[in-house]
Amino acid sequence: MKRFAAPDAAIDDLWQEANLISEMQRPTSASPPADTAGGAVSTGPPRLTPLRELQLLEQHRAGDPKALSELLTSYQRRVYSICCRMVHDPERSRDLTQDVLLKVMNGLDGYDGRAKLSTWIIRITINTCLSDLQKQKVRQTASLDDLSTGSSSSDRSVELPASMGGQRELSGAEVVELGERRVAVERALGGLDADARAILVLRDVQDLEYQQISEVLEVPVGTVKSRLFRARASFRTALEQEMARLSGTAGDEMGTKTA
Repeated sequence: MKRFAAPDAAIDDLWQEANLISEMQRPTSASPPADTAGGAVSTGPPRLTPLRELQLLEQHRAGDPKALSELLTSYQRRVYSICCRMVHDPERSRDLTQDVLLKVMNGLDGYDGRAKLSTWIIRITINTCLSDLQKQKVRQTASLDDLSTGSSSSDRSVELPASMGGQRELSGAEVVELGERRVAVERALGGLDADARAILVLRDVQDLEYQQISEVLEVPVGTVKSRLFRARASFRTALEQEMARLSGTAGDEMGTKTA
């Protein structure tokens, strides 16, 4: 049976009708600090043009140390943003950003140019995040196994699910201040499985074209479109549930104050 693949226009129209792209592109509540002291991630300069990137790559390979610094700095903010959307934990995102930039630095000499430099760096970023999420999942499973075998809580720790990393419960006042919709968007995205989260981040946050997403994930374009369609449907359902839950939380707290 031939697999159904929604046309490009149908996919994007469905999403835009929900008016969610602009919400997902706004900074998360875990926005990075404005300086680089103590390992923090800077806001960074504007993105470089592909031509400038190639120039810096050539200069780096010719031994210019400043070229590598400019190239890595130009991607720092973008890499951090992807990590934040994937793992929903600012501290882990900083660590992952450093891991990604180190991998880029060590791998530049082997970069063969078959894909755009941006595609290559984003692929490293996504794979690093997916690997981290998988490790978190393994640790969670081990922790639950320890509980089921009767290990005491004094010498064992139970980790929160990866989708809840950095997502503490907000008070009603905080929900109102941040905006219910924005909070719901962040939580709904964080609750999706890693693959669905990745494709939404690439398409609707990073605004990559289907072909570039195909190269990042190393899957056919048709697979990208079908995964994106399913991910957006799952996200919409999760968002509706989060909106209802947050509205109820804020309403309950307001009712308590007036009682």
